[in-house]
Amino acid sequence: MRDRSMTPVAIRRYVNGAPSDERDLVASEEPMEIRAVTPDATHSVAVTMRTPGHDFELAVGFMLAEGLIVGRNDVVDVSYCPDPEDVQQFNIVNITLAEGAAFDPSMLSRNFYATSSCGVCGKASLEALRTFGAATVGISPQISASVIQQLPDRLRAAQSVFQQTGGLHASGLFTPDGELLTMREDVGRHNALDKVVGHHAMAGDLPLSQQAVVVSGRASWELMQKALAAGIAVVVAVGAPSSLAVELAQEFGLTLIGFTKPDRFNVYAGSYRIVG
Repeated sequence: MRDRSMTPVAIRRYVNGAPSDERDLVASEEPMEIRAVTPDATHSVAVTMRTPGHDFELAVGFMLAEGLIVGRNDVVDVSYCPDPEDVQQFNIVNITLAEGAAFDPSMLSRNFYATSSCGVCGKASLEALRTFGAATVGISPQISASVIQQLPDRLRAAQSVFQQTGGLHASGLFTPDGELLTMREDVGRHNALDKVVGHHAMAGDLPLSQQAVVVSGRASWELMQKALAAGIAVVVAVGAPSSLAVELAQEFGLTLIGFTKPDRFNVYAGSYRIVG
C-alpha cells in the first residue's frame, strides 16, 4: 500500500514579494472510523481525523484510553475494512474483540451507531458541510503580501501568556490592514479559535467576512471548518496545512496561507485575495 501520509499540492510561493508556482507536500488528513466487532454486532466507536499511518495502534490506543477495553487480551484481531470494493477500505479499522472482553456498548455515545457494513464515506466531513448548507465566502477581503508576512509576529507579540509559559496556541483576528482586533490563547488551538469566534458571536459581529484569522500552529480541517462557520475568508497559519484543509479551502472559496514568515509564505488556495 502506498504511503498516504503526504499529499502533493500545487502552491504559489512568495519569496521577498516575488511569486512562483510550485509543487509542495502537505501532511495528509483523512477521517478514520474505529469499529468494535463483537460476536453479536459491529459497533461504530468513533470517527477521528488523522494522518494515515500506524492506524491499528491509533485505534487500539483510542479504545484503551476511552476505557472500552482494558488490555491486549481483549483484542483478537485488528484489520482494515474487509470489503475490497469499498473505496474507504483503508479508512476503516475493525477491532475484533475476544469473547468476554470488557467492552460495554452502553458506554458508546448515543451519536454512535451499530452496523455491519463498511459504508463510511472518507469525505464525510466535507459532505456534512455541504449537507448542512455551508456557504462559500465572498471575494473580499483583499490583503497585501507585505501585511501577511507581518501577521505572525504581531500575533506573537500579543501572546502574553505564551511569553511566560511557551506552551499555548493562539488565534488572532486581524483587519486587512494588519490591525489586531481580538486574540485568544489556549492549550488547544481549536479552543483558541473557538474563543475568538465566540467573542464576536456574542457581540453580534458574525459573519466576520472582512477579517483574516491567524493561527499559531498548523491549519487542520477543524480550524478551516470553524473559520468557514464564522464567515472568515482568509486563514493564515504559521505552520503547515493538511490535505483536507486545502480541499475545504478550495471547495468553499477560502484563502489558505501556510508557513508564514517575515520574508515568505505559501498560498494553498484563494490567491486572488492577495494584492500588492
